[in-house]
Amino acid sequence: MAPLSAMQQLVQQGHTRPLNWRLEQLGRLEALVAELSEPLEAALAADLGKPALEAFFEVAGITGELKLAKRQLRRWMAPKPVPLPAAQRPGRTWVQCEPLGTVLILGPWNYPFMLLLRPLVTALAAGNTAMLKPSEHAPAVADLLAQAVPRHFEPEVVQLQQGGAETAQALLQQPFDHVFFTGGTAIGRKVMQTAAQQLMPVTLELGGKSPCIVLDDADLQVSARRIAWGRFLNSGQSCVAPDYVLVTPAMRQPLEAALGEAIDQFYGPDPRQSEDFGRLVNTAQFDRLDGLLQNATVLKGGERDREQRYIAPTLVDGDPEGGLMQEEIFGPVLPLLTVEGLEEALAFIRARAKPLALYLFSRDKQARQRVLQASQSGGVVFNDVIVHAGVPGLPFGGVGPSGIGRCHGETGFIGLSNQRAVMERPFALDLAWRYPPYGNRLSLLRRLLS
Repeated sequence: MAPLSAMQQLVQQGHTRPLNWRLEQLGRLEALVAELSEPLEAALAADLGKPALEAFFEVAGITGELKLAKRQLRRWMAPKPVPLPAAQRPGRTWVQCEPLGTVLILGPWNYPFMLLLRPLVTALAAGNTAMLKPSEHAPAVADLLAQAVPRHFEPEVVQLQQGGAETAQALLQQPFDHVFFTGGTAIGRKVMQTAAQQLMPVTLELGGKSPCIVLDDADLQVSARRIAWGRFLNSGQSCVAPDYVLVTPAMRQPLEAALGEAIDQFYGPDPRQSEDFGRLVNTAQFDRLDGLLQNATVLKGGERDREQRYIAPTLVDGDPEGGLMQEEIFGPVLPLLTVEGLEEALAFIRARAKPLALYLFSRDKQARQRVLQASQSGGVVFNDVIVHAGVPGLPFGGVGPSGIGRCHGETGFIGLSNQRAVMERPFALDLAWRYPPYGNRLSLLRRLLS
């Protein structure tokens, strides 16, 4: 394996600047994804019990980002002119996006393929080299990637290191030029603390409790299907899954019934037998959720099997002070809480940490506008859930405890670039007024600038 200094020197010496070099690396990544798309299905099934369609989502998330980057890269790289004030003319100024250096990408276990390689698309497009650290909690996918990366990339361009928390800590002690972390808020804090010791900039894609509001005028059946799909996709292990539902009194019982019907339609009378319902990643996650469910009022589901890491799609009566409302659930459990209306729902959300996503189901345009005015979140979706995360050109990220920085598309490209300010001036018109002795020029300058 090449040392970090060799990876950084490749950038510092300008080898990664040309458009053709970047396109070549994106092509190599595209070939890697194509090669692994078939064996990935079995690896994700082993790690998370993912159905084939959900495995395909991971591949599609990367290929969509690749297509956008390859199509737009020339434009993203182009210098951006900046107007020059009259007092500083003649000359010209512009912003030039240049590589940062070597990016450390720490991947999560819930989407272990997509959320490790999608940031790599952006890092390579921006002319960086990258060190990948896949999650040890998805070992089948990590092994697959560990074998494939050296076949497709020179070690000075992309490397991968496997290991647990100690490996991540050791990597964070090295002087990388940027750290891109996807995972939980608690680990994100530790990553930021360690990176701060070396003043390494970070992008933190975290999570939190993403709320879902359902008002009286929502389409009941469509809302229920979309909420159930988003909550129980990947067995609830998605950072932008609806974490709890705030529903009006008139809609509470109808929505509960409609969600129950949607669960039965999706997964049958026994979801344990369904090929379309996954498993929790490990017994530690099972034990955490099992503990949270001990004192919950279960409305539907609740069946659990530790040996299989299985928890059925579960609806519970939400308790604002209960354990399920104190942390991100990250599993197939959905609390329902009753609120009198939109304003009470928004006040409930504002009283808690700013979420990664916020969902509203309503036909009312004024209600949608009110949500935008009176709340803060990384993203907002009206009348659906999760789908915004799949739009390559839409900035994705959190606010406050739900994340720092943005990824995807041009926004992600800028985030992993140094926006270098450049100014060029001619030798001509070298006026004497700027040089000492200044004399009475201060009053003249004041008049000119006013």
